[in-house]
Amino acid sequence: MSNDDKLTRRSLITRLLAGAGVLVFSGCEKLSETAWFPKVLGLGEKATYKIQRLILPRKAMAQEFTEADLSPHFRSNGTSMPDNPTYKKLAAKEFKHYRLEVGGLVERPLTLSLADLRKLPSRTQITRHDCVEGWSAIGMWKGARLSALLEAVHLKPNARYVVFYCADPMEEDGRSPYYESVDLEDAFHPQTILAYELNGKPLPIPNGAPLRLRLERQLGYKMAKYVMRLEIVEDFSRLRGGKGGYWEDQGYEWYAGI
Repeated sequence: MSNDDKLTRRSLITRLLAGAGVLVFSGCEKLSETAWFPKVLGLGEKATYKIQRLILPRKAMAQEFTEADLSPHFRSNGTSMPDNPTYKKLAAKEFKHYRLEVGGLVERPLTLSLADLRKLPSRTQITRHDCVEGWSAIGMWKGARLSALLEAVHLKPNARYVVFYCADPMEEDGRSPYYESVDLEDAFHPQTILAYELNGKPLPIPNGAPLRLRLERQLGYKMAKYVMRLEIVEDFSRLRGGKGGYWEDQGYEWYAGI
């Protein structure tokens, strides 16, 4: 498949998903409230997930670009400054006191500073961010390989998912953290990183400073910003909505592969 073909397919899927979101959440709210319609969507997601896993090589890479392709401005998606007093104190000190907590189903829980994260094996990649709102941008990301971090904490045999808890509070109560999750196959993918740089500079606050997930084979809403804590779990039964993420709890698909 040529690069043009990949781009066309990626753009088409992004627009279709964006359109589906509008359909479900605005014009067809009654459908989403029925017993059968969410089940139909769920079957479609499961089929997409299984087909992707079946036909794509385990380490298939998302398309990467050159510095000449960089977007002049990489816009912020979602929150541009978390309404969180603890986060604002960290930001005021340029995240010198930031610590990433890693726990759950691990043999060796860790607490890591940004300096610690920079010592982990890293990767720099120029990739395209596709948002379900209908826009795209190309940026150069550098960050710690998530696989290296997971290897350092020694996962327990029943570990299946990585949950990312963020500084951004959920809208409902203003306290519970925004969260997202991925399975271990995506977590160990070579392009899955915890990014601390964008376009050769420290990650800006609107783009998720000091740390955000880059999950290049999925849509933008999976790429959690303002990451504060990682929890390794076996399933989603103890999570707030039980579906693996903030937007998933609102009806979005858990697997957003493209």
